[in-house]
Amino acid sequence: MALSFVSGFSVLWVSILLLLGRQVDSEPTEDKQALLDFISGVLHANRPEWNQSVSVCDWVGVECDDNRTYVFTLRLPGVGLVGQIPPNTLGRLSQLRVLSLRSNRLSGELPSDFSQMKLLRSLYLQNNLFSGVFPSSVTRLTRLTRLDISFNNFTGDLPFSINNLTHLTGLFLQKNGFSGNLPSINPSGLTDFNVSNNNLNGSIPQTLSKFSASSFAGNINLCGPPLEPCNPFFPSPAPSPSTNHQGNKPQKSSKKLSKAAIIAISVGAGIILLLLLLILLLCCRKRQRRQAAKPKAAPRTVVAEAGTSSSKDDIPGGSGESERNKLVFFESGIYSFDLEDLLRASAEVLGKGSVGTSYKAVLEEGTTVVVKRLKDVAVTKKEFELQMELLGKIKHDNVVPLRAFYFAKDEKLLVSDFMPNGSLSSLLHGSRGSGRTPLDWDHRMKIALSAGRGLAHLHVSGKIVHGNIKSSNILLKSDLDASVSDFGLNPLFGTSTPPNRVAGYRAPEVVETRKVTFKSDVYSFGVLLLELLTGKAPNQASLGEEGIDLPRWVQSVVREEWTAEVFDVELMRYHNIEEEMVQLLQIAMACVSTVPDQRPDIREVVRMMEDMNRPDTDDGIRQSSDDPSKGSDGQTPPQGSRTPTASVTP
Repeated sequence: MALSFVSGFSVLWVSILLLLGRQVDSEPTEDKQALLDFISGVLHANRPEWNQSVSVCDWVGVECDDNRTYVFTLRLPGVGLVGQIPPNTLGRLSQLRVLSLRSNRLSGELPSDFSQMKLLRSLYLQNNLFSGVFPSSVTRLTRLTRLDISFNNFTGDLPFSINNLTHLTGLFLQKNGFSGNLPSINPSGLTDFNVSNNNLNGSIPQTLSKFSASSFAGNINLCGPPLEPCNPFFPSPAPSPSTNHQGNKPQKSSKKLSKAAIIAISVGAGIILLLLLLILLLCCRKRQRRQAAKPKAAPRTVVAEAGTSSSKDDIPGGSGESERNKLVFFESGIYSFDLEDLLRASAEVLGKGSVGTSYKAVLEEGTTVVVKRLKDVAVTKKEFELQMELLGKIKHDNVVPLRAFYFAKDEKLLVSDFMPNGSLSSLLHGSRGSGRTPLDWDHRMKIALSAGRGLAHLHVSGKIVHGNIKSSNILLKSDLDASVSDFGLNPLFGTSTPPNRVAGYRAPEVVETRKVTFKSDVYSFGVLLLELLTGKAPNQASLGEEGIDLPRWVQSVVREEWTAEVFDVELMRYHNIEEEMVQLLQIAMACVSTVPDQRPDIREVVRMMEDMNRPDTDDGIRQSSDDPSKGSDGQTPPQGSRTPTASVTP
């Protein structure tokens, strides 16, 4: 009996030990280590009181599930976290549902491993210093219901892939630097939405028009319901002076005039009319006497030189006023419309640049053109016309032709062809992430070559400094052949307006002298080549340190003698192109030399690109393999391979 009791007690004791063992083993050690790696890798003004000797589930800001097997919630608002989130830390919290890091001083881009938090429902990152483009890792968190990245420094376009977040009920993006058109965002349950105080432009998609105007405020180039309608280029004419401002018909007098008053008024009017006729008759006779007494002068012949305009055109109220409502076309037969047709056209904002706003105008007969509305023009009408005459003569396959212009006191317009494939900027940076077709290497080389040829034609044949080379001014044809636009406009604005210091394309000497040259064009073109190679926008503030520009960032990486970190990750799926990428990198680095005289001219740049080791066609575009993920031998190369760049001089 005693032996039986001892045996039963032993079994009970073992069971208790096993149960205790399970509870000890239930501590989420992996999540605990991930949080320790996070807090040790980020700077902090006030470290959260996390004691390693107690369970992670009892830490400040941390909540676990009921069984204490994984971290369910992490809330660290306003605890003084500073700097970038270390990669491979928070992304390891695979069971996390809520993450709140709001009101700290976190900066840089979000780590790509954020996409591993597949079960995340709420992400609160507002009131920090995060930067870069919209994080593609977030668009993979398909169970998100609330996303708040407001009051940060994010830039670039908003990707259409936001629609991957089908469970989203709240999206807060206000107070950032997002630009470009607003995509049609339409998760079925979206009830809270805010993109106010960004740099967005164009028309508001119908799917978002249900939200209030305050959701879009502070984007001066957004239009359409619930904001002002998208039209026209000019403000509506002022109301007629005779219009009753209250909108009511003029009230009739309640009292009728007497017969005596009517007779008196009629007699008085008749007398006044007779006096006016008498005065007019006396003036005519006096004028005839003077002409009879004055000897006739010899007739003079005035010869006007062809192609010049009368000086009256520059005088308000002169004969030139009759011509002020006419568009001046450079080629007859290309377009057949006038200014009135343009005013009636439906207009859509394409973008706002440093010299003005561009609109897509669709005329009633179906013709589509681009109209640029210039701002702050500082030259006279004659100087404007002379510059337009010079620009209108430029004809080249890789230059967007200027078709017409309009000059008035309050409006200066340029009319050019519409390119339905958009700009290099939107193709290279728009909607990065899932669902996007990357721009492959061969087409990047084609764009670089064709844009270089267009710029070379401006420099050599037209003797014109472009002055504003950037990816948004490189427009693409249906075959992705490039054409440069917005060229030669700097002389219209003088030097009163300083150049945009954050544009990223400006040569160092232009920032100081405010004068553009052929050599400064080459510098800007070199930045464009780096943009094609890296996939990074030159005005992107998160290139390793705050405020660093693209050439300096590339140089800093090149000094480490490896280029794996330089090239766009979207190019890593193509192989056997490393040598060509390094060659183009060398050309780009020569173009962005800080000393203007050390830069090659654009003809030499084009020649070097044409002489690169590209195996076949005349335009330098070779035939790519059907499967870009395979090498020439059909084997998949190892990931993470690096390319030495000992021959690249920073």
